[in-house]
Amino acid sequence: MSPASKSTSLWAKLGLETKQQRAWALYDWANSAFMTTVVAAVFPIYFKQVVAADLDPATAQGRYAAATAIGLAAIAITAPLLGRVADRFGLRKVLLFGFTLLGALATGALFWADAGDVNLALIAFGLANLGAGAAVVFYDSLLPHVATTDQMDRVSTGGFALGYLGGGLLLALHLDWISNPERYGLGGGEHLAIRAALLSVGVWWLLFTIPLMRRVAEPPKVAAVAGASLGSIRETLAEIRRFPEAFKMLVAFLIYNDGILTIIRMAALFGASMGLEDSVMIQALLLVQFIGLPAAFLFGALAKKIGSKRAVIGALAVYCFVTILASEMSTSFHFYALATLVGCVQGGSQALSRSLFGSLIPRKKSAEFFGFFAVGEKFAGVLGPGLYAIIVFSTGDDRTAIRWIAAFFVVGAMLLSRVDVEAGRKVARAADKADAAS
Repeated sequence: MSPASKSTSLWAKLGLETKQQRAWALYDWANSAFMTTVVAAVFPIYFKQVVAADLDPATAQGRYAAATAIGLAAIAITAPLLGRVADRFGLRKVLLFGFTLLGALATGALFWADAGDVNLALIAFGLANLGAGAAVVFYDSLLPHVATTDQMDRVSTGGFALGYLGGGLLLALHLDWISNPERYGLGGGEHLAIRAALLSVGVWWLLFTIPLMRRVAEPPKVAAVAGASLGSIRETLAEIRRFPEAFKMLVAFLIYNDGILTIIRMAALFGASMGLEDSVMIQALLLVQFIGLPAAFLFGALAKKIGSKRAVIGALAVYCFVTILASEMSTSFHFYALATLVGCVQGGSQALSRSLFGSLIPRKKSAEFFGFFAVGEKFAGVLGPGLYAIIVFSTGDDRTAIRWIAAFFVVGAMLLSRVDVEAGRKVARAADKADAAS
């Protein structure tokens, strides 16, 4: 077997059989560096200990959560409009790259956030969240155009697996920079190494966006409906309600993803408030990354056997257990155990949610409908951290805040159980056939 055929075979085992699918999945590799280094590991600790060192811990944590909520609220409000524009004018890739550029430049700007630069850090962080959140709308909307219904679970989980690998490898390199700055010519010490790590995330993000921009074709634009108000959220909502199972999936996702994103975004600050060392929290994140790699593939295989809906519900049960355990944790061993559980379900639950929704919608309106999917995802980023911040401000107790997150998983699972997947897919494919015939 030639090296080329061996490479192709390996990609096929990952569920990424075509050049378009591989280029599409590499965007997960690209933007996961933002989620690992900036959102989850390095920046939260750097912000609390250096940038906001003069603020009391509760104020620093509250302002960080508020900046997250504001940045994500902006895209949650505009995502349906942007998705409608992308579909009608064939601008999915243009908007994806534009928001990627915004996110990467804002992330790079964190290099200049030093001690006391709280406003600069939070503005840049908020814009980076806006760029990341908006870009993913158009990235996700390309999934139905690079994969068939039968391929979506495999391609989506393959993308998440690449994201775990890429984000984990770059974070491991960053930790070595921070631990040994002189080895890399960073004579300014640990703080300079951290700032350089944040800057490198922006470069990495842009670099690995290139394959998607080169190899994934822009889907055909959708002709505007006469008399329609372009970008009307009311119109898009009326459209998606023509696909009732997709709409029910959307509502369920809005609820349970609230819990998932809150855990991702607040884990490091929660651990710090428990008195854990920085090294413990970062090692736990690496554990999540590298457990998440095989776990994403296992979830893809599980979905093939029991269905993606049941697999996601199983993951939500694990998440519910995690929040209960987290409220009682007291040692680093507990934190590692929780990280292991999260690593087992995080990638699979999100990948299968993306592919499940993609299979329930018509392809020609993928960006418009994924814009509403992003509302669920981004408002989850608003409601979860927002609720967390309110509870922390009012009670001063992180454990009470984390207990409330379990409710999102319980309610979300109950709503998801009511989605009739087969009926929803039949309606979506019938719409595709009608569009092709017209």
